[in-house]
Amino acid sequence: MDFEKFVGQCPLVAILRGVTPEEVLGIGQVLVDSGFSIIEVPLNSPRPFESISILQESLGRRALIGAGTVLSTEAVEGVAAAGGKLIVMPHSDTEVIAHAKSLGLSCVPGVVTPTEAFAALKAGADALKLFPAEIASPAVVKAMLAVLPKSTRILPVGGISPETMDGYLAAGAAGFGLGSALYKAGMSADEVAVNAAAFIKALETRKAKA
Repeated sequence: MDFEKFVGQCPLVAILRGVTPEEVLGIGQVLVDSGFSIIEVPLNSPRPFESISILQESLGRRALIGAGTVLSTEAVEGVAAAGGKLIVMPHSDTEVIAHAKSLGLSCVPGVVTPTEAFAALKAGADALKLFPAEIASPAVVKAMLAVLPKSTRILPVGGISPETMDGYLAAGAAGFGLGSALYKAGMSADEVAVNAAAFIKALETRKAKA
């Protein structure tokens, strides 16, 4: 399974909201060179399918490439047509999850309650995006993992920084989606490389403690 393979390599999902096709390859390259292996282009970015196609063509063997902010089954089909292999959602629409899985794509829907989490897993979700993490503390992760199937992966997304990762990891989080602390629209590849290195270092520091 693609998601299982790539999240095992690096459990950090790079969210490139606002990236353009003209700059996406340079940014994707520095992310992969830094150790990232999952990249999503939110569909509310400029010409997102073009960016996904560029990333998949150049980096698809080294990273799992896909889309975020996927809201409909039609959008899922657009991602698949562009060569994307990953569907990330802000919500837990089971129809969208099931459609993504029927096309052989990995799918990580957004949840914030146990009810949403169980429904998403039943529909075939590969992991759960805990969103927005600003309203879900590490204690929430720990409580949800106590009742969800033991193989469930929860990835907090929203406001995550290198400094806030440790508490979630200690609670059992399997990884994170990283937005503006990693990439903001207009950032250069060099700036992204610095931010990426800080996240990788924080992850390695946590592993050394374990």
